[in-house]
Amino acid sequence: MARTPSNMIPLGTIAPDFKLLDTLTDEFLTLQSLKGNKGTVIMFICNHCPFVKHVNPEISKMAHEYRSKDIGFVAISSNDIINYPQDAPDLMRQVAVKEGYGFPYLYDADQEIAKKYDAACTPDFYLFDSGLKLVYRGQLDNSRPGNGIPVTGTDLRNAMDALLAGDEIDPNQKPSIGCNIKWA
Repeated sequence: MARTPSNMIPLGTIAPDFKLLDTLTDEFLTLQSLKGNKGTVIMFICNHCPFVKHVNPEISKMAHEYRSKDIGFVAISSNDIINYPQDAPDLMRQVAVKEGYGFPYLYDADQEIAKKYDAACTPDFYLFDSGLKLVYRGQLDNSRPGNGIPVTGTDLRNAMDALLAGDEIDPNQKPSIGCNIKWA
């Protein structure tokens, strides 16, 4: 199991726009159509990564909770499906339904969006404010497969709560750790 850290792009970065296939609806969706009124979480995930499987229940729970608070949630898979067919769009749909995501699970076929976000691993989390300015990037929490720490989403939850309250978000943020994105 690879342990690749996320690239910690500069806070204040504006979210790159996209138009990607939603594997649940077979429609192309844009960032503008998915962003939340108060903030937007963009997650780079995939089907097969044990780090993603480890946090799936929490990201699904968190999305259901915070979407009602005007935080948008979007998941993107950018993995090469030639060498990793388990990450193909039809299987993405199955995982999204099984995990009860309740948010779009988009397929980045040419990997251009992952490159624009400088995404490095799965899972990789980004929180943008209402103006799509980056306010948090990094880990969900300190839990990893096998380390015995419960998955709580504490780091991302704290950032979202601070954003919603209009409080400063701690700039000392830890990178996520996960499987590297499978580049073509």
